[in-house]
Amino acid sequence: MDAAARVTSKGQVTVPKSVRDALGIHEGDEIVFRVEGNRAVLARTPDFLSLAGSLAVPAAKRNVAWDDVIRKTRVERADRRR
Repeated sequence: MDAAARVTSKGQVTVPKSVRDALGIHEGDEIVFRVEGNRAVLARTPDFLSLAGSLAVPAAKRNVAWDDVIRKTRVERADRRR
């Protein structure tokens, strides 16, 4: 599907209704623009907060600093490559 829109003097663009409908974009949703070469791709971002509580986290893995999680993950990946 192709849809055109005009950029305003303030750099704003209205996402055409056909595109909003196709992507399920509604008022208040966040979107992301990703530049790929000389074009931009528009996507609706998921509402990550709505996922809160949807997975059980084992007690041993709760309240761990994010830096520790990343460090441990990198070590485990490096070990698997050997």
